[in-house]
Amino acid sequence: PTFYKIIVNKSVGEFKVDPYLATVLNCTFWLIYGLPFVHPDRILVLTINPIALMIELIYIGIFFYYAPNQERKKVVYWLCGEVVFVATVSLVFLLVFHDHKRRILAFGIICDVFNIIMYSSPLTIMKKVICTKSVEYMPFYLSLANFLNGCVWTAYALIKLDIFILISNGLGVLSGAVQLILYGCYFKSTLRDENVVDVKASQLQLSVSDGPARV
Repeated sequence: PTFYKIIVNKSVGEFKVDPYLATVLNCTFWLIYGLPFVHPDRILVLTINPIALMIELIYIGIFFYYAPNQERKKVVYWLCGEVVFVATVSLVFLLVFHDHKRRILAFGIICDVFNIIMYSSPLTIMKKVICTKSVEYMPFYLSLANFLNGCVWTAYALIKLDIFILISNGLGVLSGAVQLILYGCYFKSTLRDENVVDVKASQLQLSVSDGPARV
């Protein structure tokens, strides 16, 4: 719905790309974490994250297409920075740590850090919601997806006894729950504001159509 609105309006408006950029970085590190030379027993992590990465890149591509030049530059700088950062960190870790145990520890810690950043990235939007008392620019389905994603991966971590997947995704469940609660608190006030705008627009249209004709 968020990107459908962007396509229909042909503008990104006040929507933020930050959560999607954070998710790209997060998915990339988890993809590396699931590779056999890092963790030999995480096939699900290895198969799910490339799909998620492609979806996020499509979202960012749509945002980029309709964004103003300043926002486009931001996207390019961030993506280039992420590529360099991931490549540098991965190369250092793989050269320094030669066994699975230490590679799992190193990549597990950094995956947790960026997973937490991904889950907390909507905080910038949450601040705007509280200040404006409107959820107009808060992507509900992203918050819901983060919450459900955290729940699924937390369950997976408990089954596999993977502390790294458990820590960040457990926090993700809490973060997603807070976002959904916030959305529920301000959803009705947003509807009221939209109704007021629609009524005023209708009244203005009527007043114009009923006004005196001019040559």
